[in-house]
Amino acid sequence: MKKSKKQKCTFDLLPFHVIEAASTGDTEAIQAVLKHYEGYITVLATRKMFDEFGVDETLRQCLETKLITKTLGFDTKSYVRKSNQ
Repeated sequence: MKKSKKQKCTFDLLPFHVIEAASTGDTEAIQAVLKHYEGYITVLATRKMFDEFGVDETLRQCLETKLITKTLGFDTKSYVRKSNQ
């Protein structure tokens, strides 16, 4: 089913200030980003018969490391806040 342009996304988004703080290395903001994506990472890392929950811990840790690396390399200056326009 295709959504019209008027329909709003129902996902909770991370606030821009959290992303901005995480990209500068703020450990609390990085933890907030990891917590936000925790469920998605767990789903991606779920495999058959790796542990009692089916989660491949090596893959989960790799995905978390990749998320942190990309967050730290994120250039927030290229994004203009709508309130500044």
